[in-house]
Amino acid sequence: MAAREYDVIVIGAGPTGENVAARTVRGGLSTVIVESELVGGECSYWACMPSKALLRPPLALADATSVDGAKQAVRGTLDVAAVLARRDAFASHWKDDGQVRWLDDTKIDLVRGVGRLSGERRVTVAPAHGGGVELAARHAVVVATGTRAALPPIPGLAEARPWTSREATSATHAPARLVVLGGGVVACEMATAWHALGTRTITILQRAPRLVPAVEAFAGESLAAAFRARGIDVRLGADTRRVERRADGTVVVTLADGATLAADELLVAAGRDPNTADLGLESIGLPPGGWLAVDASLRVGAVPGGWLYAAGDVNRRALLTHMGKYQARACGDVIAARARGAADRSATPWSEHTDTADDRAIPQVIFTDPEISAVGFSEDEARRRGLRVRAVDYNIGHVAGARLHADGYAGRARMVVDEDRKVVVGVTMIGPAVGEMIHAATIAVVGEVPLDRLWHAVPSYPTISEVWLRLLEAYGL
Repeated sequence: MAAREYDVIVIGAGPTGENVAARTVRGGLSTVIVESELVGGECSYWACMPSKALLRPPLALADATSVDGAKQAVRGTLDVAAVLARRDAFASHWKDDGQVRWLDDTKIDLVRGVGRLSGERRVTVAPAHGGGVELAARHAVVVATGTRAALPPIPGLAEARPWTSREATSATHAPARLVVLGGGVVACEMATAWHALGTRTITILQRAPRLVPAVEAFAGESLAAAFRARGIDVRLGADTRRVERRADGTVVVTLADGATLAADELLVAAGRDPNTADLGLESIGLPPGGWLAVDASLRVGAVPGGWLYAAGDVNRRALLTHMGKYQARACGDVIAARARGAADRSATPWSEHTDTADDRAIPQVIFTDPEISAVGFSEDEARRRGLRVRAVDYNIGHVAGARLHADGYAGRARMVVDEDRKVVVGVTMIGPAVGEMIHAATIAVVGEVPLDRLWHAVPSYPTISEVWLRLLEAYGL
């Protein structure tokens, strides 16, 4: 069977793959995208969109009831059926018709099925209905297959049919009792959502000494305190030894100290594994199942010839949708430049930009109650990297705009300053609405804005953003 030939083949039609394909088409290259599930990927149907649709109504209700004069108008509780229906709408009812129309409008071809590498610049697609399609790339193949939930090797866990992030974001009712294995972003966001939607008993089992350990310690500690205040049981340093789902559907979790917990569902949110086990990597001399290491232009250096790229979660540089899309834009542009016959030095600008955004300035919002937002380094991480830094903290609740936003506003901000260069290298905030403020911090970190210039970026009064002025004053400006 003769192979269908394109300039570029993209394996994976999630946000990363879609953006790679859009950039290569914009660069004048014929492009085909291969997808085994739904066009739009994990983010559209089982992650970002449905999870935030579940979280927004409880956070909106919390906002309304935190302001005197508004809280008296609030009657009743969340309409769970309406929340779930809104979630379903944001997940497009798990249909990808709209995303497929976008591919058509963008002139990107689609082949449905499991795509596997089958040699240099070649991909074999096994459609679900049988048969096969052979594809050949003139210039590049891009792997954008993302990740899946990791299941720790705990006896009985896989057999217990636990929830992963997919089941947690698409469930049709709130379990009465939920145990959450893990204490990172997914664990904390889903504990927030399902507690608000009616799950009365939630226990978080976190092996680490704090929640969301990737951010500043004070943020994880404040979140744990907020969880405990509303009745969520947070157990730190918890080691799970065995899991069993009994005949009546109850899940029993046994801990290292012999204690047991019974629940209706167990959510495993303990990390991610790359979707590369069934990718055909062995056909090009790479071991299956691993992460794909890339250079700053997203090219897989271990593959001779420079034709294989990997963008998004699968390369492990930054497991966030917005960072995958950023990488995709860089990857698509550099493929187009190289295809036009540009010298390899065309990758140099991307080398600088990608290293900055993927390493030193990754923004993130954790949509818990309270919210956490962060960009750049924590104080500890900056010191581990050899920077001479100073951290400045400020109580966000002391800002007039915060007091107007919510009665009794509780929050904290930290700014980490590189003392040698006098620039901000990290910001972390916790409190209501801090997610909408992190982009200003991202600009300061990415732009390496000197503090004496940042001082002239005057925040509007009275807004929560006035915390920037207070942080700089606390620093001594």
